[in-house]
Amino acid sequence: MSAAAGSAGQRPDRTALVIGGGISGLLAAREFARAGVRTTILEAGEAWGGCVGSHTVAGLTLDSGAESFATRSTAVADLAADLGLAGEIVAPNPGGAWVQLPDGPRELPKTGILGIPASPWDPEVRRSLGLLGSLRASIDSVLPASLGTAAEATSVSTLVRRRMGRRVLDRLVAPVVGGVHSADPAGLDVDMVAPGLRAGIRQHGSLAAAVAAQRRGAAAAPPEQAARQHTAQPATSGPRKAGSAVAGLRGGMHTLVAALVADVRRQGVTLLSGTRARSVQRTAGGWRVSTERDTFDAGLLVVAVEGPAAVDLLGAALPELEPLRPDAGPDVSLVTLVVDLPALDRAPRGTGVLVAPQSPGVQAKALTHSTAKWAWLAQRTGPGKHVLRLSYGRGGASDGTGAVAAPRSDAELFSAALADAAALLGVPVTEAAVAGWDVVRWTGALPFASLGHKQRVAAVRSACAADGTLAVVGGWLSGNGLAAIVADTPRQIRPLLT
Repeated sequence: MSAAAGSAGQRPDRTALVIGGGISGLLAAREFARAGVRTTILEAGEAWGGCVGSHTVAGLTLDSGAESFATRSTAVADLAADLGLAGEIVAPNPGGAWVQLPDGPRELPKTGILGIPASPWDPEVRRSLGLLGSLRASIDSVLPASLGTAAEATSVSTLVRRRMGRRVLDRLVAPVVGGVHSADPAGLDVDMVAPGLRAGIRQHGSLAAAVAAQRRGAAAAPPEQAARQHTAQPATSGPRKAGSAVAGLRGGMHTLVAALVADVRRQGVTLLSGTRARSVQRTAGGWRVSTERDTFDAGLLVVAVEGPAAVDLLGAALPELEPLRPDAGPDVSLVTLVVDLPALDRAPRGTGVLVAPQSPGVQAKALTHSTAKWAWLAQRTGPGKHVLRLSYGRGGASDGTGAVAAPRSDAELFSAALADAAALLGVPVTEAAVAGWDVVRWTGALPFASLGHKQRVAAVRSACAADGTLAVVGGWLSGNGLAAIVADTPRQIRPLLT
């Protein structure tokens, strides 16, 4: 038996085990270490950071997963500052994203949430919806505030369709939700992916007004936050999220993981990679975790893995979690192309393109033009060389959308990426122009907040918190995205320290 999480004579409740070395696991370990709790992290893979990773393509070290964070709160900026990275926070270039519709590309509105417009009559909205679409969307302002807000849980699709109509849903919301969440809006719980939006309808009287209020709130950040966000200068998978404020780090978001790992090591945390937890059981002194080679005992336990895996690990100790098992997240493939194409210097589609499911012939759900989005990356690559990221895999898609099935093999993905990049950017992208490429696959790693997920999260956390020695963290509980995870994880750990 290993005593890696504890030692003779040490109080059991002053030792902790963390299962999972993604961002939430690292943050949990950091909270423990700062409180003087001896902590060990068990990570099944060889890399730290989960979906915030890196890879090298054509000699460039690039993000292999998340490459930006939402600035709706100061959580990520505060963490970066704590880790000495405040001066590396950068804003994306202001070009904004486009949407590929069945009848061609359009600019997405910059003042929306999940593609939901703050004003149906903004020129960019009007061009996407047409006169009748904007007229229907404007009816939202005279509908009762109870419409779409009375039920305990409501999908993104139901809320948007009832208040603003089918055209807003199909031409604005579905492309954004598909590109960012890899999901069909009919299956997503709006309270998880856009928290506070339904409450905003009740407060301000309409969906458009609620969106505008949230946008004003994001814009009214205190000066110190704004300075962190806009220092001179992405289970998101698409380009800059339409109408949402995002930021990144010079050098890539993976630099946050490197700094976080170094920080927890300095604080004495033991990090064990290649160590998969096989079982979890209660003991008189707390918890016992078994791997293929060792057994670890500790007074406190944090499970920081994807939802289905967390339920599997805790099933013997907490059988009441089984009915609360979340849906598995979609499988997403990310193709990165580094190309020599001076024609892209003019950024023909801004920071990238989100693809409406009905768009014929395009297999990707989103394309990010990374060198158009991030000035630091454009400076690093130089004129004429560009980084393009195309994502594939749309979970929970409804039948009859007309979407083309996602390619499977690396070769198929590469071929599809060339064709899709050319179609979406309006510039020929051939194999001869490719300086390097890579495929990264995220299997079930993107949390899927299906309808009623908020209520299931509350039940999971209630069951896990009952004896004060266990916490379960991660995007499947906090909501998708770094901002949600970074804000939520310390809140879940602190009660274990009292």
